[in-house]
Amino acid sequence: MLAIGAANMDITASTQQLLAAGDSTPGQVRYAAGGVARNVAENLARLGHQVCFLSAVGDDLHGRGLLEHTHKAGVDTRACWTVPGAATSSYVSLHGADGDMAFAINDMAILEHITPERLANQAEKLRTASAWVLDCNLSEAALEWLFTHAPDIPVFVDPVSAFKCRRLLPWLAQVHTLKANRLEAQALWGCAVESDCAVKDATRWLHAQGVVCVVLSLGERGVYWSARDGASGWQAAIPVSVRTATGAGDALLAGLLHGHLQDLPLRQSVLFAVGCAALTLTANQANHPDLSAAAVQQLIGAG
Repeated sequence: MLAIGAANMDITASTQQLLAAGDSTPGQVRYAAGGVARNVAENLARLGHQVCFLSAVGDDLHGRGLLEHTHKAGVDTRACWTVPGAATSSYVSLHGADGDMAFAINDMAILEHITPERLANQAEKLRTASAWVLDCNLSEAALEWLFTHAPDIPVFVDPVSAFKCRRLLPWLAQVHTLKANRLEAQALWGCAVESDCAVKDATRWLHAQGVVCVVLSLGERGVYWSARDGASGWQAAIPVSVRTATGAGDALLAGLLHGHLQDLPLRQSVLFAVGCAALTLTANQANHPDLSAAAVQQLIGAG
């Protein structure tokens, strides 16, 4: 399978103190490999799948470190481009005492180098993949080229943010599985998603646009999942001690794809995916180094 999108250096600042605007707060700062598509690719490799990653990095310390880390995790990184003179993408997030992200800033200009021309040079690799994972960090031009040239394979998408997800609107009919949060669902649907009824209405709208499977991550409410054939339901979150929420959504998407490749019903895929997310919440970085199908099944059983 092929994951296409961001590779970031994640700089995560966390504190057990109350965040105060305009003041310096004691805490910890960590550096780790990140990026939505890259995180999903690493998770899939740790779950036992062969996965190729396509992205762009700078010819700098962070870029070389990202490629080395991702390769050591079991991901094929040979399709990644190293762009001379460009800075590797970085993502800075600030987390409060509850582990949730309070603020984040990203510098992802290098992803503009993932152009239709460069994608065309990877046409054979794209054509022969068993599935695609895309994130909406990709430019509108890159997404247009990909969806225009997409073979008849399942495409799994992470919208990334309420702002970037609008790039996906013209291509919803070609999305197999959409994993989104409340804000992203609101941005796509165009209406507030504040109640359970609204969640279901938004999901029905997404199905009407052509999305086969919709999985909405709704914080403490858990996950609402729905298939176009009519199956739907809620999956509660698995309680764990949260260290950082960064990467949990990426683990959720990897778990969904794992379940799909195992021919699991969506209900079971979602349960496994929630287990992936829960395990990742207990790590200090965006990917849990001990993620495996066995570890997830053990966590699900314990829950």
